Amino acid sequence: MDSPEVTFTLAYLVFAVCFVFTPTEFHSAGLTVQNLLSGWLGSEDAAFVSYHLRRTSATLLCHSLLPLGYYVGMCFAASEKQLYSPSQAPDTWRLFLLLAVTLPTVACTLIYYWSWDRWACHPLARTLALYALPQSGWWAVASSVNTEFRRIDKFATGAPGARVIVTDTWVMKVTTYRVHVAQQQDVHLTVTESQQHELSPDSNLPVQLLTIHVASTSPAVQAFDIRDEAPPCRRALVRRPQPSSPHLVQAELHGVWRAV
Repeated sequence: MDSPEVTFTLAYLVFAVCFVFTPTEFHSAGLTVQNLLSGWLGSEDAAFVSYHLRRTSATLLCHSLLPLGYYVGMCFAASEKQLYSPSQAPDTWRLFLLLAVTLPTVACTLIYYWSWDRWACHPLARTLALYALPQSGWWAVASSVNTEFRRIDKFATGAPGARVIVTDTWVMKVTTYRVHVAQQQDVHLTVTESQQHELSPDSNLPVQLLTIHVASTSPAVQAFDIRDEAPPCRRALVRRPQPSSPHLVQAELHGVWRAV
């Protein structure tokens, strides 16, 4: 490849990785899906569930467009390959273009399916529907989640791509493409890993990191893992203190115990 191709490829690769995994510098610069589409997404504090229904869909679509963006950029960086005319482009690039067009097409189809019946087919809505009473729908549960999220006594921590939120009733993990939700009274907590670090970058003190497996008693609710520093995590999840060691840690939620 010529120098312009190499330069553009490396620059776009760095941009794509940073746009997907969003380091602190990209957050500070506002180069995130949440910031770029903030007008359409609305406020997380005002409507937590609706915000994340839109955010996960928009994130999936934006990320699926990255290969197509690379192809369009290469039309200028490698103009001699005539990529702007697929019929004259090399076979490898035509195959890449097919993949680049297929990804957003599949993403749009999936998002359209999710949006049916006021987003009732979205994974988050389907999870909330499992907790709905027979005479109500998933929107009633979403309203409860929204109300508790607005309270100032909730526990929230973690990076934007792996936030952990604990309210009076719910344990939630917000990831790039999904929001995991479980009702506290129905979950079993298992500490699967405990790591002791010498220094914390924030306090310059030793810190213990816990990985806690959150599994609902309902098999229809997908289990998930949360990872955080031991003291704040315990304050949010543990109802009464128990002795622990770096190799044997117990977690309790509504009297349900598991240990490793």
